[in-house]
Amino acid sequence: MVASQETLDKLEDIGLNMYERKIYSALLGRGVSTAGELSEMTNVPRSRAYDVLESLAEKGFSVIKSSQPMEYVAIPPQQAIENIKKQHQKELEEKLNRLDNFKGSEAVDELENLYDQGLELVEPEEMSGSLKGRHQIQQHMGTMFQEADESIKMVTSEKGLKDLHDNHADFLAEAKDKGVNVRILAPVSDNNKAEFEELSQVAEVRHMEHKEEFNVPEGSFAVIDNDALTMSMTHEDVHQTQDTAFWTKSGHMADNMMEPVFDMLWHHSQDPK
Repeated sequence: MVASQETLDKLEDIGLNMYERKIYSALLGRGVSTAGELSEMTNVPRSRAYDVLESLAEKGFSVIKSSQPMEYVAIPPQQAIENIKKQHQKELEEKLNRLDNFKGSEAVDELENLYDQGLELVEPEEMSGSLKGRHQIQQHMGTMFQEADESIKMVTSEKGLKDLHDNHADFLAEAKDKGVNVRILAPVSDNNKAEFEELSQVAEVRHMEHKEEFNVPEGSFAVIDNDALTMSMTHEDVHQTQDTAFWTKSGHMADNMMEPVFDMLWHHSQDPK
């Protein structure tokens, strides 16, 4: 007996391929079985069944029993989940350690020098473009916050304040520790009060009302050090894959166009405390 398609799809979400999903669910129904028996039950080619069962054993979903013919014992689902969870945690720790070691290496210094040399050949207004997809936008915002030296000025929505807290609170805390002046404007309500209070530890956050009265573009924008700008170009309710933003290193747009807008809104804002 093989599990339902819905359950097989869930097993895919945790990293099992099609053959692994079929054989594991069939093995659970038998407790102990041979590769040949499982092959017949699942229509997985016998030549592949052995490799699949070895893979399941490595991932912690089965145990290989020393017998003739060779048999396989199913690991209970809860325990199997814990096994693969521990494996992922170990792999993640190893990857993070490699990244930390690389970050402090001379190789990164060399790459940074190459980047600085490249910037010298580029006019500031050429450093602009569009960002497609919420994940890419979030990554870019994080990079901007990390590169800030003097100021971060951001206008966002009620939901945007929650997203800012969930995705970038640590970057904003690091910026504050560097002496960066962080100011955030957003509607503050009972829906995001907790996020407002936590962000207030690393930034000056003010409540913004009646944004439409000042003809501010829909969505959020951030001005970094008065020479870099990121602005949302789509409504926040669009699917995350369709979310689009514009970014530029143009000091003209950041300092002469959007910073005055921020300052005007800041002047008309309120301290929600």
